[in-house]
Amino acid sequence: MSEAFNISALVRKNILEMKPYSSARDEFSGSASVFLDANENPFNAPLNRYPDPQQLDLKLRIAQLKGLSLEQIFLGNGSDEGIDLLFRVFCEPDMDNVITVDPTYGMYGVCAEINGVERRSVLLSSDFSLNPDKVLAAMDEHTKLIFLCSPNNPTSNSLDQAAMLKIIDNVNCMVVVDEAYIDFSAGPGLLFMLEEKKNLVILQTLSKAWGFAGIRLGMLFGDPELVKFLSGVKYPYNISCLSIEAALKGLENTEQSSLWISEILKERVHLELELALLPYVETVYPSDANFLLIRVSDPSAVYQFLMHKGIIIRDRSSIPLCKGCLRITIGTGEENKTLINALKSYQP
Repeated sequence: MSEAFNISALVRKNILEMKPYSSARDEFSGSASVFLDANENPFNAPLNRYPDPQQLDLKLRIAQLKGLSLEQIFLGNGSDEGIDLLFRVFCEPDMDNVITVDPTYGMYGVCAEINGVERRSVLLSSDFSLNPDKVLAAMDEHTKLIFLCSPNNPTSNSLDQAAMLKIIDNVNCMVVVDEAYIDFSAGPGLLFMLEEKKNLVILQTLSKAWGFAGIRLGMLFGDPELVKFLSGVKYPYNISCLSIEAALKGLENTEQSSLWISEILKERVHLELELALLPYVETVYPSDANFLLIRVSDPSAVYQFLMHKGIIIRDRSSIPLCKGCLRITIGTGEENKTLINALKSYQP
């Protein structure tokens, strides 16, 4: 990436020329007491009002936690909205392409299909490590996005930081580093590089460490110019007032989140040891996430057995490099005990 990296040069022509929707509340700053702009029902406060389209209070809190400016933060209806908007801002259907490093999170490929964009798949090495040269060799002048998930789903390992930076520093496109599981990793992630790397995009979420999967709140961090384009394309009120309220309340309690993370990490170690003792478990892969990937002799049979026991895990045996693999989320101590007892009763 050159020092003169230009985000606008990558943006689709129709996006550059469009006039974003703007509500009166986008245009107003200050404190108002009478709202007669949005054709809302004047009764049933506070749910009668549309939520803040810019989510300013929530962004202020997130900016404090992450050490960022408001202009570097985009909030979406889950991380999936941010992913989809990146496609819509940068990728011309039937012309541009994106690169995913597989196996990885499936929504990158789904969004590519929905948006009519070619997806080029580069496989991780057999040990799930990232080969940056293979990624660089797969791109061309029409590559607009490269997705790197670290810690990776479903392989549970963090990608090598030097390998990721080699890609970021040698491409003229946006590199999206999905850090949904970063709170469970010993590494710091790449958020500290955001100011220096203009083509770096970081995805994080409240769904994992903060326990807020139900409110669908994804965080995208990037250059202010990028955030401006995404904000112009999103639907005006994409985050509900209930989600904003829940997030603000939850983000005040950082101690609770830290306790949850600590408990999950402790249970991860315990579950890893218990799974390794089962005779039909061939491999328990090291994890930097809140789940474990294991390789078993007959994944379909184990998966179906647990389903009949009312225990749901994820069969990943059909995706590249994951033959025989099952993905198991770390639950509570009681949930993990139930899982292990069931697996002990399984007869191959």
